[in-house]
Amino acid sequence: MEGKSVSYFLLITTRTNKFDSNDIQGHYDHLEKLKKEELLEMYGPFGDATGGAYLIKAASIDEATKIGNLDPLIQNGSSTLTIKEWLLR
Repeated sequence: MEGKSVSYFLLITTRTNKFDSNDIQGHYDHLEKLKKEELLEMYGPFGDATGGAYLIKAASIDEATKIGNLDPLIQNGSSTLTIKEWLLR
């Protein structure tokens, strides 16, 4: 992403009634890949076990959406995805 303008996006995953705990390992593998690509800033589950969130760097909302849609939790219907551009200060 060198040379590109970078923004921050909060990707919020919310468990659905089709949540499958077998998708969790793939989710963590996805996050590890983002970490290796230096796109992942931080992540974690919500205390009430309804889902979680992760903060990534991306050039645009479209790029952030593509990244989020690669998450097995989303691909398999275990969770829904909400993406917000976060104007960090």
